[in-house]
Amino acid sequence: MNYTHKNTGVCSTSTELVLADDGTIEDVRVIGGCNGNLKGISSLLRGMKAEDAIARMKGIKCGFKATSCPDQVAIALEEALASKSK
Repeated sequence: MNYTHKNTGVCSTSTELVLADDGTIEDVRVIGGCNGNLKGISSLLRGMKAEDAIARMKGIKCGFKATSCPDQVAIALEEALASKSK
């Protein structure tokens, strides 16, 4: 399943996900933001279960912002899983 989330409150503009039928993350692409860090996060997430990634990244903040790019990825994963179960 392919899913795109429009990020809010961070430098990156969107998160693009590819999830396998069993909820395993096949690919993550964050558009904008800190290129090297986001490539690293994406690489670490490949092969991980979406639920595990959400548990690790949900609620992380960037400086004084209320959210972060990892938090936005977690939100995108939650939305993708919710839309998949409908």
